[in-house]
Amino acid sequence: MTQQDGIGFAVPGDLKQLAERIGSFVRQDVIPLEGDPRWTAHGPTDELRRELNDLARRAGVFAPHVPVEYGGLHLSHIGRAIAFEAAGYSMLGPVALHCAAPDEGNIHLLDQVANAEQRERYLKPLATGLVRSCFCMTEPAPGAGADPSQLATTARRDGDHYVLNGRKWLITGAEGAAFAIIMTKIDGGEADGRATMFLSDMAADGIHIERTLDTLDSSFVGGHAVLRFDHLRLPADSILGALGEGYAYAQVRLAPARLTHCMRWLGSAVRAHDVAVEYARRRTAFGKRLGEHEGVSFMLADNKMDIHTARLTIWHAAWLLDQNERAAQESSAAKVICSEAISRVADRSLQILGGLGTTRDTIVERIFRDVRSFRIYDGPSEVHRWALGRRLMKDNAR
Repeated sequence: MTQQDGIGFAVPGDLKQLAERIGSFVRQDVIPLEGDPRWTAHGPTDELRRELNDLARRAGVFAPHVPVEYGGLHLSHIGRAIAFEAAGYSMLGPVALHCAAPDEGNIHLLDQVANAEQRERYLKPLATGLVRSCFCMTEPAPGAGADPSQLATTARRDGDHYVLNGRKWLITGAEGAAFAIIMTKIDGGEADGRATMFLSDMAADGIHIERTLDTLDSSFVGGHAVLRFDHLRLPADSILGALGEGYAYAQVRLAPARLTHCMRWLGSAVRAHDVAVEYARRRTAFGKRLGEHEGVSFMLADNKMDIHTARLTIWHAAWLLDQNERAAQESSAAKVICSEAISRVADRSLQILGGLGTTRDTIVERIFRDVRSFRIYDGPSEVHRWALGRRLMKDNAR
């Protein structure tokens, strides 16, 4: 094996410097705003988001992942892993850098699929942070949830337009979004029954936000809404990509988006762990520091190992994506490994803090609540395990 063939784990100098700049920005400018009342139960307000975006622009760290033509660095997937973890050290960090869900995933999808007109109308204002967006795929029962084949929202051709009807729910960021990417099932015609994505302004007649759900998490701008499409009429050129290719485009978005969730939440897990370590060093009980008790030191050690495992898992899947591999299995496995490891880190950190951990006097309580949802969205752990196991039964030699 030559040196060129070997596996390297050194972070390139430019990415290391970027991560350090982002880390300094998060600690100096973002963390002081975590107690701001504009961080509500339904996520940060748009006013707070814009203020954070302006701070990130002034610090020179705004949206490093977006295409160069819109002012970004168009980071590789490995680059995003390094930068997004640094941003995630505060749950407001991804909001500040404009790399939070769902906008980050939508930017990636539009960059890969949108035509020239759609790039100008939708991608440009989104990539530059002028607007927010939402991705409308999940539906209430009996529609599509973990099983996308149950897609119930329909689009029927009517002349030069399509008419959309259906309901979506748990739509992140819908409140205040400028536009939506809507997953539908074609009703009739040559693509009957096939999934297709449409782009629509949220102000269009026929889109109704029924309510914003009260959820466990609170870090996503705009919260999570229930939407109804009631005879939403869209021109045929509103189709994103090709007619009937919605599921293929969903994979373009979902595999990297699963991974970027892991990246951001890993940063939050590191933050929770750091808080727990600092507390264990200064708090005393039964004649010595808390961290000198074996029960606590073992939890801290397990945190360290879970964080390390999650980081290596992310880096491997990101590297595969950078090699133009689909990495569907690897990103699926990473989602389970990381969401569960990160949840364990948050849980242990809260336990080490004791009564303090149940309060808002540290950020750990909020991290604990938010990361619990991560084991469900972008596919519950059980669905990913089922898919991976099914693949093993087909390729039992692997």
